[in-house]
Amino acid sequence: MAETLNKTNKPSRAEAEEAVRVLLRWAGDDPDREGLLDTPGRVTRAYEQYFGGYDIDPYAVLNRTFSETEGYDEIVLLRDIRFESCCEHHMAPIIGRAHVAYLPRSRVVGISKLARVVDAYARRLQIQEKMTSQIANTLDEVLQPHGVAVVIEATHQCMTTRGVHKPGTSLVTSRMLGAFRDNPATRRELMAMLQRPGIGAAAEG
Repeated sequence: MAETLNKTNKPSRAEAEEAVRVLLRWAGDDPDREGLLDTPGRVTRAYEQYFGGYDIDPYAVLNRTFSETEGYDEIVLLRDIRFESCCEHHMAPIIGRAHVAYLPRSRVVGISKLARVVDAYARRLQIQEKMTSQIANTLDEVLQPHGVAVVIEATHQCMTTRGVHKPGTSLVTSRMLGAFRDNPATRRELMAMLQRPGIGAAAEG
């Protein structure tokens, strides 16, 4: 089932802009100085983009499928779907790539819809593990294929620009369902298609 998001208590734009002004003062600056006068509005508009996923129903995105596939029943893989997300713990950027695959039962979906599902979940406050599962579970529930696989590689600025300060690190997560979980040969075929060092070992674990 799709998540039910409570928007009845959503603050107004004016309240959001005032919150930004408070943060600017808390940081030690003057929100009334020339360079910051328009910052609250800019930040609020930027947040509309950063968190636009709350306005997208990922289940509805996948509603239109196609059955004219000439009997195609092999892996469908969309690689390197770039995304930007935001860590729910520190509200720091998460930037990475998602690889999404499914093994169709009788119907396929337009490939742009796979990328839109990734964006629907990425453009929310997230942790990578949860996002990986959300994408895979949604594809599995709506398309009901023989199997679904989602592998995500991302850099988390909450640990590269603060805290432990470890630039160059990336987190790899995977969620395998159906044939990708139960059939080692199918999983190996997927890993060969990905051709990314380290991904195969991470997903096999």
